[in-house]
Amino acid sequence: MRFIPKKILIIQTAFIGDVVLATALIEKLRITFPNASIDFLVRKGNESLLDNHPYLHNVLIWDKTQGKLKNLFNLITQIRKTKYDLIVNPHRFASTGILCAFSRAQRTVGFSKNPFSLLYSKRYKHTIGNNTHEVDRNLNLIEEFTNKERVLPKLYPSEEDFKKVTQPFPYYCIAPASVWFTKQFPKEKWIELIKELPKDKLVLLLGAKSDNTLCEIIKKAVNKSNVLNYAGKLSFLESAALMQKAEMNFVNDSAPLHFASAVDAPVTAIFCSTVPEFGFTAVSSDAKVIQTDEKLSCRPCGLHGFNTCPKKHFKCAEIPISKILR
Repeated sequence: MRFIPKKILIIQTAFIGDVVLATALIEKLRITFPNASIDFLVRKGNESLLDNHPYLHNVLIWDKTQGKLKNLFNLITQIRKTKYDLIVNPHRFASTGILCAFSRAQRTVGFSKNPFSLLYSKRYKHTIGNNTHEVDRNLNLIEEFTNKERVLPKLYPSEEDFKKVTQPFPYYCIAPASVWFTKQFPKEKWIELIKELPKDKLVLLLGAKSDNTLCEIIKKAVNKSNVLNYAGKLSFLESAALMQKAEMNFVNDSAPLHFASAVDAPVTAIFCSTVPEFGFTAVSSDAKVIQTDEKLSCRPCGLHGFNTCPKKHFKCAEIPISKILR
């Protein structure tokens, strides 16, 4: 008998980009089970990514900053009360494995890297480095009761989001920051790039509030009236709306790359210490990957990057601006 869940929970309590990529699961489950009620669990601070989502019934929030364990046990109680038929957990760490293991859901699926995956109904390998995209790794978790057709992540900015970020002139977006230093194209390179862009178009700098200082340094160094600093001034969905209408979005291997994917925006992604083979590239219809042509024995130096270059030379970021613009 075919498995037809009525209540589904997706769990992804990792970083912003991970949540965006996991939205492909919502799209696929909605197509396959149009009458199911789909919920999504995120860490506190990421919930606004899912605002306006037409296919979600409820967004659960886990506050990891205060009373983490207490809130975890409260979530277990809440999840048990809901009596989910299916829980899909692409998060690979122990805390959410506990949620699945003690959920009393009819079926639980996730990756075998999770320490509690032995208690899932079914677990799957998660292999990084073989050119399989994270979207496809996630979708593999539900392939058994859906199908092999690929769907892409999607965010849903509102009409108000688009109205707020409407620009009077054609523009480029640049998201120059990253949590990790070695994933971030150097500020001197961003300044050089902006100076080479057409002068009759706006250049809008995007990022979180914590990125404001970097964006302001870049803006002042360029010293042009067409460069505007929007870091910390826009919500996630407002940023996505702005990126969707841009002539091009220049980003690092970071969350804005995935925003572009989720609204099918044009994107040029610059990879420094990480590599596209990890499976976190853009999936927009107009997407370009830029990386060094030099064969570096130290690259990639890690999955997430480091606060400083382990070799002290950061040669993976020595990418000519001409390569980005051609």
